[in-house]
Parts: sequence; structure tokens; C-alpha cells
Amino acid sequence: MLQGKKVILGITGSIAAYKAAILLRLLVKAGADVKVIMTSTAKDFVAPLTYSTLSKHPVLCEFSSPDGSWHNHVELANWADFILIAPASANTIAKMANGLCDNLLLATCLSASCPIYIAPAMDREMYRHTSTKNNLKKLASFKYSIIPAEDGELASGLFGEGRMAEPEHIITFLQKKKPETLPLSGKKALVTAGPTYEAIDPVRFIGNYSSGKMGFAIAEQMASKGANVILIHGPVSIRTNSANIKSVSVTSSEEMYKECLKAFSGADITVMSAAVADFKPEKKALEKIKKAGNSLTLQLQTTADILSELGKRKTAKQLLIGFALETNDGKKNAQEKLKRKNLDAIVLNSANGKGTGPGSETNQITILDKHNKTLKFELKPKTEVAKDILTYIVSCLKK
Repeated sequence: MLQGKKVILGITGSIAAYKAAILLRLLVKAGADVKVIMTSTAKDFVAPLTYSTLSKHPVLCEFSSPDGSWHNHVELANWADFILIAPASANTIAKMANGLCDNLLLATCLSASCPIYIAPAMDREMYRHTSTKNNLKKLASFKYSIIPAEDGELASGLFGEGRMAEPEHIITFLQKKKPETLPLSGKKALVTAGPTYEAIDPVRFIGNYSSGKMGFAIAEQMASKGANVILIHGPVSIRTNSANIKSVSVTSSEEMYKECLKAFSGADITVMSAAVADFKPEKKALEKIKKAGNSLTLQLQTTADILSELGKRKTAKQLLIGFALETNDGKKNAQEKLKRKNLDAIVLNSANGKGTGPGSETNQITILDKHNKTLKFELKPKTEVAKDILTYIVSCLKK
């Protein structure tokens, strides 16, 4: 479970913070990429330098750094495959149970859609107190996983429940946690991302400005919700480290066509967000075309329509979602594409809007489906847009 996982380790004000260093070391040893967020009181117990050295990441404590840089809690929440708070003090547990977010760790948790694990650590009577029990029950009702405190000698000198679970026991708990609790557990997904390059000669091509960020964000969200994802992408500069994502790199539309046909029959969910070229040169020159005269004429032909072919092959048990990037008559064109290509839904976005289109960090979408349902969304970071799309997908599977 931990190999390749992106983990936020939250550390709160407790003497058990010294155990968090051991826990962090075990997470990293198991193959996890860990970022640490400390509360201000946690720094009274162990210096941040310890955790930054072990994690190979700067430790985050406040919303902003002395140099003025901003630590975006939404981006942190979207980055993580899961959040582990260990130790979790009674104070932090109480705040979480009531939706308070007066520090970076709490704000990140409140922004998260990934699994959250809580390892309580406090004195015996605090752990036994009715308010603490009620708060833990409330967090469990939010689908947070509680890693029970253990018996033993406490910092106060008392014996009893309240000790944070030993780091080795926490690792075991995480590894044994059944993924069936995730909404896409057991599902196989196919996602396409990025551009395709259609060769003119050995050094030139026809391409587009797609960065692949939207498709990668969708694949990451699917993986975080338990799906096993095949991500087929064109030439992009981004990568994924998720253990649940198999990345397949292609260059041309023909290569993407072949890989999609190979993977589609086994996919429960397919999201075609790649910006596949509509045209390609009829012939690729075997040598570099030399500059001669004042013009060059290229004869183009249409590429294979991957989405149409998948629509023809789609079964009643498969969910197929396409993308429509439009410059005019967006809704009309998207609805026609939805019907023509036998899709279950289509994600419409514009190339004209501010902050939208290929290469941008944000997007504004409208989801239209075959049941004439329309969902409009505001301009958001692509990681947030991916969440909206996944919420829609999960709602379809529940019907």
C-alpha cells in the first residue's frame, strides 16, 4: 500500500512527537513520499529540522513562509494519497470534529477528499473523557480511520490507554487497511492525456499546446479513490508516481489509437481527455525538408477517430466520457459529439475563456450527459476540476 504513495504526516503538540520521527523513517523506507505539516505547539517537542532531514522535504508549519511564499492547503490536500495525523492531540481531535481550521494542518484536512488516519496520543483521563470519545466517534462518522491508542506507561507516570500506537503498529494498520472502502475500489480505468505529435519529417511535427495536466489530474484522482488506472499520454513533461497508475507513453495519434483499443475492453471507466490531432501529413518525409522557395504545401489527412471507435465498442457496463474543446457554439457542438460518438457524458471547456484552454493551470467546465443533465462549474485549478469530474463519475456508478 505504501510504495509510491504521497503522504502528508501531520504532527501535533504531544510528547509522542518523538515517535513521529521513527514513523516518518518507516514510511519513507516503505517507499512513501512524505511531506510533514506541524502545528506550532508540535515544534516545542521536536525541531522541524529532524523531520525535514528524514523526509527530504521542507517542513510546513504556517500558511506562509518568512519569504512571503504561500503554502496552499488545497494543493497539499490534492497532492496527498492519504493524510496521517500521528500524534493527534485531544485539542486537534476536538477541532477536527467541529470543522475548525485555525492552522495549516487543519485547513489541509478540511480540504481533503483522500483518506485520513488519526493516531490519538494523550493522557489516560483525557483519552477516557466523554468529549474525546464523542469527538473520535464523530471523526469516524466522517469516514476517518482511527488508529486506536495503546496501553502502557504515559508521560504523566500513569498507566493505561492513551499512548500513541507504536510506529510499527501504525505501518501495519496502514498496510492492512482494506481498499474496498474507496468508491472506485476494484474498478479499472483508462485515461488519456496530453497532445499527439504527427511527424512531418524526422525533426518536425504537427502538434498542439496541451500539457496533459488535466488528464494526469483525473488519473491521480481515480487512483486515490481506489481505481487501477492505465494512463495513455502523449509527449508531456509531467509524471506520476502513483502505484495505482500504469503510465503508457505514446507520440502519434496512431500509437494512441492502438494502445486505447488494447486497453478499452478491460476498462470499467474511460475518460478521453487527450488532445489528439485531427489531421496528420499524408506522407512523412524520410529526410529533413530543406527550405526552398517562399512556401511549402503540406497535404493532410484525417487521423483515426479514437473516441468514435470506442463508442462503437462500448458495452452497457462501461462508462465512456469524452472531452470537447470548443471556440464557438460550445454546448451545441458538445451535445452533437455526445450523441454521435455514443458517449455517456462529455466535458465541455472553451479555448477562448481567460484561464482556460490547453497549457493553462485552471479550467472551467460543463458536464453534459446522455440523460440531458447539465452541470456547470466555476473556473478552478485543474486538480479541483478533476475532483468535480470524479464526483460525477462516482455518482453514475451508484445509480
